[in-house]
Amino acid sequence: MIADSGLWHLLAAILALSVIAVGLAQNAVYMLQLIIAGWSLSAEPPVRRTALLWRRYSEFSPPIALISPAFNEEMSIEASVRSLLALQYPLFEVIVVNDGSSDATLARLIDAFGLKPVTRAHDQTLQHQPIRGIYASPDFPKLIVIDKENGGKADALNAGINLARAPIICSMDADSILESDALLRAVRPFVEDPERVIAVGGTVRLANGCRVEGGRVTRIGLPRNLLALFQTVEYLRAFLMARLAWSEMGALTIISGAFGLFRRSVVIEAGGYSTRTVGEDMELVVRMHRLMRKKKRAYRIAYVPEPVCWTEAPENLRILGRQRARWQRGSLETFFHHAGMTFNPRYGRVGWLGFPHIFLVDVLGPLIELLGYVLLPVLWALGLLSIEYLLAFLAVSFMFGVTISVLSLVLSEIQLQRFPRASHLTLLALIAVLENFGYRQLGNFWRIRGWFQFATGQKSWGQMTRKGFSS
Repeated sequence: MIADSGLWHLLAAILALSVIAVGLAQNAVYMLQLIIAGWSLSAEPPVRRTALLWRRYSEFSPPIALISPAFNEEMSIEASVRSLLALQYPLFEVIVVNDGSSDATLARLIDAFGLKPVTRAHDQTLQHQPIRGIYASPDFPKLIVIDKENGGKADALNAGINLARAPIICSMDADSILESDALLRAVRPFVEDPERVIAVGGTVRLANGCRVEGGRVTRIGLPRNLLALFQTVEYLRAFLMARLAWSEMGALTIISGAFGLFRRSVVIEAGGYSTRTVGEDMELVVRMHRLMRKKKRAYRIAYVPEPVCWTEAPENLRILGRQRARWQRGSLETFFHHAGMTFNPRYGRVGWLGFPHIFLVDVLGPLIELLGYVLLPVLWALGLLSIEYLLAFLAVSFMFGVTISVLSLVLSEIQLQRFPRASHLTLLALIAVLENFGYRQLGNFWRIRGWFQFATGQKSWGQMTRKGFSS
């Protein structure tokens, strides 16, 4: 019995050390990301004036096709399209894809913009559900509306890509809002490095609590909803810190589906968006990496922190939980479909850095964190684990989490100065601390749910109800 007791204590200690080691590894990666992001922003601060952007980039900016899939967006589609048509960019077209809406989305567009049926020659390279009609208006020559049978967002994007004529496409959500100079800022890498750049991601921020008028964010504010406040800090950390760092390291594996620019020819060569995953944005970027490495072409996938797309965050637990479980499932689908890239020298930094990071954070992360939060206290209560191990795990979990969140907020304000009031920063700093005491653990529960959905082969998106932007 004594020997058995010693064995159980040894196993408990090994488990505790493993959990602590994985936690330390994750937080070490986060700290490295923060350092690299800070260095990048210091070395190349964003251009603050639109007039200077126009003089610098407008003459050489390639045409862009904005593709906006829409499903049951009758309440907001007119304002969304008008805001897109008013963007400050030399040459662009707006392609709205009505993905089999069951409401009056198409009727609203036809009435608002005087649309008439037209014919338009286009490629049939990418597969998608049948197109029922194509509409245009002489009063709005930049606007094309595609009416097709329902197939999901990826399917709608593929239809838009087939009809697009510009060399650069911009994928976005119909209920998102682009800042007026977002395209000018996002296109910069394509202008400065036209031979290598194949994709560029921008920053997505939350419009909850902001004033929205005429399809524009006219006053930046903070949400009154606690869940939305937590997400505000999350988005700052995920975009400004993580994606900027991976871009600098040449291992960026995701560009948000809410706002991303892609070289159309490479997207088509890679096979377009996959309809077999709920993480179609990440899966496309990974497939583009694979294609370029296989063809032995020099390329770059970049992130630019200043082009901003505003979106609405869920403000109740049910919808937020569905969203996070779906994100987790999409990451797992992409990782395991392309798992052979991990530590594969054929894929360079993406294989040596990007995919091991996905494995550590998205594959192992939720499971290890669950072991820490559930098993370590149980083992301590049973007398199989000393208090030192439990305290070490809690220190790794909370102290690093608070430090990284607060430093991300500081970096954002120093370099971008996006919050007009000191009270905003004070509140966000408090939220950056509080999120580690309950919200982060809830987020891990949703990721475990996503793991379960992936393991059981679930494919549905789940309903995402939004309140809509209001003035």
